[in-house]
Amino acid sequence: MASHANGDIPIIMETAIIDDEVEDETKGGVENSNGVENEKSVKFTVTRVKNDLNRVKSETEVSRLATRNHLTPFDFQDSASEPSDTLVQNSITALLSSKFRDISKRIRQYGDTPRFRKRLVSKWESLDYDLIESELQAQEEETNKSKRKLTLMFISRWIIMFAVGIGTALLAAGVQISVEIIAHEKFHLIQKYIDRCSTESCTLFLPIGIWVVINVVITLLGAALVTYVQPVAAGSGIPFIKSYLNGVRIPGLLNFKAFIAKTLGVILSILGGLACGKEGPMAHSGGIMAAGFAKGRMRYGKKKEIKFYDAFRSDHEIRDFVAAGAASGVSAAFGAPVGGTLFSVEEAASFWNTELVWRVFFSAMVACFSTNFLLSAFEGHPTHLSSPGLVRFSTFQNLSFDLIEIPVFLVMAVIGGLAGALFVVLNYKLTVFRRKYIRRKWLKVLEAGIVSLAGALLAFLLMYSVDECTEVKHYSDHAITAQMFCKDKSHNSMSSLFLTTPEGCLKALLHDPHDAYGVIPLTVFIVVFFLLGVWTYGLSVSSGVFIPSLAIGAAWGRLIGLGVVELFPHHAKDVGKYALIGAASMLGGILRTTISLTVIIVECTGDISFGLPIMLTLMISKWVGDFFTTGLYDMNVEVSGIPLLSWEPPPLCENIKASEVMSQPVLSLHTEEKVGSILEILESETYGGFPVVETNPKYRQYYSGKLKGLILKNQLLVLLKKKIFAPEGMLPPEANIRCKDFDNPYPVGQRLTLKDIEVTEEEKEHLIDLKPYMNFSPYTVGPSFSMPRVFKLFRGLGLRHLIVVNNNYEPVGMVTRKDLAKYRAESKRGMLKVEHLKIENV
Repeated sequence: MASHANGDIPIIMETAIIDDEVEDETKGGVENSNGVENEKSVKFTVTRVKNDLNRVKSETEVSRLATRNHLTPFDFQDSASEPSDTLVQNSITALLSSKFRDISKRIRQYGDTPRFRKRLVSKWESLDYDLIESELQAQEEETNKSKRKLTLMFISRWIIMFAVGIGTALLAAGVQISVEIIAHEKFHLIQKYIDRCSTESCTLFLPIGIWVVINVVITLLGAALVTYVQPVAAGSGIPFIKSYLNGVRIPGLLNFKAFIAKTLGVILSILGGLACGKEGPMAHSGGIMAAGFAKGRMRYGKKKEIKFYDAFRSDHEIRDFVAAGAASGVSAAFGAPVGGTLFSVEEAASFWNTELVWRVFFSAMVACFSTNFLLSAFEGHPTHLSSPGLVRFSTFQNLSFDLIEIPVFLVMAVIGGLAGALFVVLNYKLTVFRRKYIRRKWLKVLEAGIVSLAGALLAFLLMYSVDECTEVKHYSDHAITAQMFCKDKSHNSMSSLFLTTPEGCLKALLHDPHDAYGVIPLTVFIVVFFLLGVWTYGLSVSSGVFIPSLAIGAAWGRLIGLGVVELFPHHAKDVGKYALIGAASMLGGILRTTISLTVIIVECTGDISFGLPIMLTLMISKWVGDFFTTGLYDMNVEVSGIPLLSWEPPPLCENIKASEVMSQPVLSLHTEEKVGSILEILESETYGGFPVVETNPKYRQYYSGKLKGLILKNQLLVLLKKKIFAPEGMLPPEANIRCKDFDNPYPVGQRLTLKDIEVTEEEKEHLIDLKPYMNFSPYTVGPSFSMPRVFKLFRGLGLRHLIVVNNNYEPVGMVTRKDLAKYRAESKRGMLKVEHLKIENV
């Protein structure tokens, strides 16, 4: 395609092959010196097309040209009136080549259109971590200032932290006991029918039918609960908790519906046979419980609630308690209070101080101890305290290692990083496919049922086809094994991996004797469970990725251990430690966390001597995985378009100024505004805050005047709802309004909207005095501020708005979270680049 001289009218060069008569009249058949006839002359026609024409399909164009010359699309004529084989072949080849190019182009563009990881979604808003310094707030602080109140607040924080730990432990114990009892009965029933039909006349379709029906029905219930009650409860919840603690408001993340869907959903997901765990959802559930304790109220309807206290309803207070709840959830899941605290620091929270770390660790310690006591009591010996968490790797017989084994561990770390990167890439492609094509709720529920069906069928087919019998006694006396077609006291080796929960499968891979599983069963299990894990994460169910990752890594780690034992029988005698290294490598390659996972695994094993190999493998697997992709949680955040701010500003942005980053023009309000004007602004704009400028009688425009303060959107909604306005020249009526009214109901942005505001036409002419309620000391910067300085100020103080003012102290722009998050640094395949993301309305 060529362009017109003016560049506005494209033209297409069309080629038509003329027939013999025209050829004779124009050129004739002239041969060259080699006796070969020259190529036929070609007639070119120029056709003007519209500006928006990008391309023309080859088949349609050829047909139109051929019709003009009385030819079929492939009826090429030469001097002998016979089709040329070369021309026909070349044309078919060109057509097929164009088709293959189009298909390959679509494959390359799959997942990039729309480019889910190269955008930010405009619906995400920031939390209000900054304290609003207003005249109203100053009056209340002066009135309520007392040492008794400060002491009461200090003690109340520790009491709530204790309650969060106890509540998380009760929840964890309830989930664990429910899963263990029901799952044991389920797999015992399936095992009974498998053994009966293997020896008697009944067909094997009966046990597989029972297995499929149980899995599919339970999974459909869990998927429907999450999809129709609270969709934000899907997955592990850690990416959303991480985003919330970073300062992003996630609607519905911490309400009672999410708690019900998360806790009941994870029980149903595990009982439904999905390749998932309950450790990630425990962190989300702990955060929900902590937020509920902090708010001090209980909702039981759309507008009804029971209030207990209201001292900790601000965003920054709830943020601290949610961080403690997430740490308590991880601590209760793994029996690792230090690891849970570090996980909350490393992976989730963004704002920390020494006092907060102590409170979080206290809550995690209470959760770990209480969970230990409850589970030990359930097992019949409460004073032994032998069950500190839901997942314990139990005691290894031999975790000692030789220095010559370190190279083997390092190679396993590389394998774990590569496998983890593959897991993330495949799950990303699947996530994009779901967002593009599986949007309806019933399709999401159906997909979960299909995955559960596939898991049951594959498990039975592997037990049936991999006919490997063994008499090895398993580490646990409660392990369920099926005899299938094995004789005497032997059983099918694959049955101990599938007739149990994913946690039981992990423990079997870690602790069973080295001859319990052969090479073929382990190889098949690795491939199948890897694919099931990729397919399961991202379903519309409550599920975690910790246990599947550990189980996959333990399987291929055990496989490598078998080879090492075979090659070096004098130096390596136990495959369990290789399974542990494989599990750690796989988890590190998927999640890309190092410090917290090292401590968690060490606490789970109860042996510090193996800490060095675990730390090395986690670090190397993270580096290898980061060379190809981001971590799984970061990938989910990016796909969701959440404006997450990293710890440090993006590199190579020192020359970018605040005037280039800010959103402009800024919409400002005067210190006294008409109710009707405010309503018009709130209806037409989506800003979360507005600069307030001094009232200038000469310029009644929204952008003129010296900056006096900042007023938030939710403050304006509350003032309108409470009718804090009066006719011009009159004082507003006495109203009992306090600072906590702006956070009650909480969060205002989700529960108080313009639809709840009723204002008459007469009241629209009334005035609102914003001076007592606005933040009279907002943070400001000049236009020449560099982006790194703006980023550090915004990120370090947890701001929502940063006003850019000129030399006259007039607002000329506003820097928000999205303005900074759209500059993102990415290191991929050793290359560092800074991307400029687009903000889309989704």
